[in-house]
Amino acid sequence: MFDVFGSVKGLLKLDTVCIDNNVFRLHYKATFVILVAFSLLVTSRQYIGDPIDCIVDEIPLHVMDTYCWIYSTFTIPDRNGIVGKDIVQPGVASHVEGEDEIKYHKYYQWVCFTLFFQAILFYIPRYLWKTWEGGRIKMLIMDINCTVLNEECKSDRKKLLVDYFANNLHSQNFYAFRFFLCEVLNFINVVGQIYFMDFFLDGEFTTYGSDVVKFTEMEPEERVDPMSRVFPKVTKCTFHKYGASGTVQKFDGLCVLPLNIVNEKIYVFLWFWFIILSVLSGLSLAYRAAVVAGPKLRFILLRARSRLSPNDEIKYISNRCQIGDWFILYQLGKNLDPLIYKHLIADLAKKLEGKELV
Repeated sequence: MFDVFGSVKGLLKLDTVCIDNNVFRLHYKATFVILVAFSLLVTSRQYIGDPIDCIVDEIPLHVMDTYCWIYSTFTIPDRNGIVGKDIVQPGVASHVEGEDEIKYHKYYQWVCFTLFFQAILFYIPRYLWKTWEGGRIKMLIMDINCTVLNEECKSDRKKLLVDYFANNLHSQNFYAFRFFLCEVLNFINVVGQIYFMDFFLDGEFTTYGSDVVKFTEMEPEERVDPMSRVFPKVTKCTFHKYGASGTVQKFDGLCVLPLNIVNEKIYVFLWFWFIILSVLSGLSLAYRAAVVAGPKLRFILLRARSRLSPNDEIKYISNRCQIGDWFILYQLGKNLDPLIYKHLIADLAKKLEGKELV
């Protein structure tokens, strides 16, 4: 089991330079790794057993297993009752073709591929932002945090950083808005994937987690497990073949789906995770809109980032900065030592003040 998750542990390593925020990382790190790990887990049959085992007389078991895996199984949703007395399993009972509702289950063939595809979608905004960002923050820092550098080298690098910022003042907006676009893409992606999984599971996903919670609160005799409805562990499968006289013979078999024991837990977890992630992403967008529209909020955030700097310096810089300038300065604050950042703010305030007097 550790081999499965060990193969994705390298994706969790932290970057030396931070170019985004915690909510952004929940998308391309946490969610991406979760989906890839689940995809690998579903494909690791040695930990789960055969994906399907079917029982039917006169048909070789491996033939029946292969046939039902390829052509899907089915249940009768209306057949519920006491297991062992009224029915064999929920949704498994005799039926009349053309009269009883039949629900076919084909999704289990595609779960591993779907999960991996979803993981790729979660990484796309990160890929776009990393491409657009182009290593700018890393270039600006230039190992300025390195403790082995002497003060003269640090002073030279701070001067270069201040000169770059002053010379490119009011020309960084496009850089910032591309990051904001990636945040919007994150939100659209997570909400869109909730509806995608709802489509994938025939309209069952949007209420799946809440139905599971309600199920645990019901009386035992009233319970109809929603996980068994969406991911049945026992289903039916009909096999047809020619008999000795050339007539078509019908064989009705029962199929056990051990893989659904894992699938049902995966999608319960994903329901709660995607709801939490969509809420956090929505709050992050609201915060971002407030930052773009509110100069006073930008000043407060910059002051919080540069706790060691005097208020008048921060206020002066904040008043001179547009949203793109503020964003780069805020990103630098995430990556620089607080003392170095304090000196940077002081030098930048002097530089901008001198530039204004010219």
